[in-house]
Amino acid sequence: MRIQKDNLTKQTWIPQKERIWVAGAITVTTLIVVWQLWSLLQLPSATLHSRSFEHTFKNYGSNARIALFFVLANYVLAFIIKQRIWERLDDLKKWMVTLLRFARSWHTPIAILAIALILLHVVAVFMYGFKFDFNNISGILALLVLLPVPVSGLLRYRRLDRKWHLRFGLAFAVLFLIHSFF
Repeated sequence: MRIQKDNLTKQTWIPQKERIWVAGAITVTTLIVVWQLWSLLQLPSATLHSRSFEHTFKNYGSNARIALFFVLANYVLAFIIKQRIWERLDDLKKWMVTLLRFARSWHTPIAILAIALILLHVVAVFMYGFKFDFNNISGILALLVLLPVPVSGLLRYRRLDRKWHLRFGLAFAVLFLIHSFF
């Protein structure tokens, strides 16, 4: 009897409903990272300082930006739905709730992919040549703020994060937007 009670109260880190999607995202992301790192390491050194390679690492950043906009849509939609204006626009609110449900279900898998693309972007930038300018420094600051986000996201599943996932996520979003658009 006690064993059954312990099994019922024991909570896993990732809920059962999301576990398959997270495992799939980690698998696909690992394959993409290994494949892309292998192809980056096979490039001749003359290619590393060319315009075409600059477009390569900027493409990693652009793809990560698209994924991060999708990840951040979860918070934007949740904020918009909590506003009182939707009491009058009931049909539109139903569509927004459907979008929020979709964004919430894909938040973690797309975030895993986005973090991998960011890491590929960072590796490629260092291979191209790191310069101490505003763009690179803002990118490094955004990366440093991004590092605790996945850890606090895991703690979020157990309600142990005390909103650190949201705080670090918002700080990263601001630094990410500064890095991307300035």
